[in-house]
Amino acid sequence: MRHRVAGRKLGRNTSQRKALYRSLMTELFRHGRIQTTLAKAQSVQSEAEKLVTKAKAGLAKKQDGKQDVAERRHVAGILYDKAVVRKLFDEIAPGYAERPGGYTRIVKLGPRKGDAAEMAMLELVDRAE
Repeated sequence: MRHRVAGRKLGRNTSQRKALYRSLMTELFRHGRIQTTLAKAQSVQSEAEKLVTKAKAGLAKKQDGKQDVAERRHVAGILYDKAVVRKLFDEIAPGYAERPGGYTRIVKLGPRKGDAAEMAMLELVDRAE
């Protein structure tokens, strides 16, 4: 029984799962949307929203005259690409400054042709097309 067991293993060990989440989040922030399986999208969604919240906290501190170095380093330790970290702090987070949460949405796309895995699109809400 899975009582009180949170998260999904996705058929991977811990290091592979963390690498998968990092790469999916990096591509989500780079392109604004990604197409993946529903289970992966649901697993990555909460982690991506936490990073946007961390970037917003860094912006709030920056406006008070302080540097946002701690938050930026934390996010840079998770995402793979420094350009994506810069984009998250300079473009994405300011767009969500007034939004209290819910930065991403999952849109179900139906089954994949090869193995009938349920596919979904994870995208940032209110983004410029």
